[in-house]
Amino acid sequence: MADLNRRRPISHLSARRSKPSITKVMRKVEFPLKAAETPKGEADLPSTLGASYDTDWARRYPARLTRRLALASLGRGIISYYANPTIEGADRLHDLEGPAIFAANHQSHADTLVMITSVPEPWRHKLFVGAAADYFFGSRFAATLSSLFIGAIPIERTSVNRNTIEKAVGLLKGGWSMVIYPEGGRSPDGWGQEFRPGAAFLAKQAGVPVVPVHIRGTYDILRKGRNWPKRSKSIINFGRPLIFTEDDNNRRFTKKLQEAVESLADETATGNWYTSRQRLHKSDNPGLQGPEGSAWRRRWALTAENDNGQTSKREWPYI
Repeated sequence: MADLNRRRPISHLSARRSKPSITKVMRKVEFPLKAAETPKGEADLPSTLGASYDTDWARRYPARLTRRLALASLGRGIISYYANPTIEGADRLHDLEGPAIFAANHQSHADTLVMITSVPEPWRHKLFVGAAADYFFGSRFAATLSSLFIGAIPIERTSVNRNTIEKAVGLLKGGWSMVIYPEGGRSPDGWGQEFRPGAAFLAKQAGVPVVPVHIRGTYDILRKGRNWPKRSKSIINFGRPLIFTEDDNNRRFTKKLQEAVESLADETATGNWYTSRQRLHKSDNPGLQGPEGSAWRRRWALTAENDNGQTSKREWPYI
């Protein structure tokens, strides 16, 4: 009997220990309804998207082959149907050797597909695109598609990111050519925007020429705010390569590049190379930025009435 009495406290303690505490029960109830606590240090891990997304895999053979086949088939078919592009000035690249930066005005998302299917060989098959990190690399799905099918690398639009600059310079020095839009973003209303010095900086750091390019007609295909393209005609006009010399700085070279693109726009609109070159020499080319004024006034300036009273596109600003 004494032995039995001595075991009771032990049995009693075991029973008490087997009962789950209220705290444990509440934790089990809360977990599905409330996110689990983040392990210490996990929240401080760097993001793998945006400017930090690694695109090296997109320049390996399997990805390059996939991109080349996709652009040669589906990409060309889409651009041929929606943009019906006419390529001009390709003969001006006859003496260009090695990689280059193709710097174009930016009217719509159609510009990139138009550019990477219009850049002549051999640059077309070893080409990457500087794309906005916040837009094209905001999610893993978008980042994967952008890297695979257009060969994009992330570029910061609002700040200087050393990693993205080093990536672009390294690719240029490694024999890759680049498509870049010095305006930094698409046109909000069909008119051009002031060029930023990114192309000049990359040209200086990598020691490669910059090819000015003017694209006309893509604003009507997929303007900002439109979710589905419509058919139009486009013209892609390539200019003579520009070299960053010892007398240049980023601001001076950027101005030279913008004037070259404006001259190409003048040439495309008038069909007169000699006159556009004369105006360029006199710094008298019409600008791409349009008249100052309200939004409706700027939009109205893009159209004019022909002799039959029908609305048609103005020759300038060559969209």
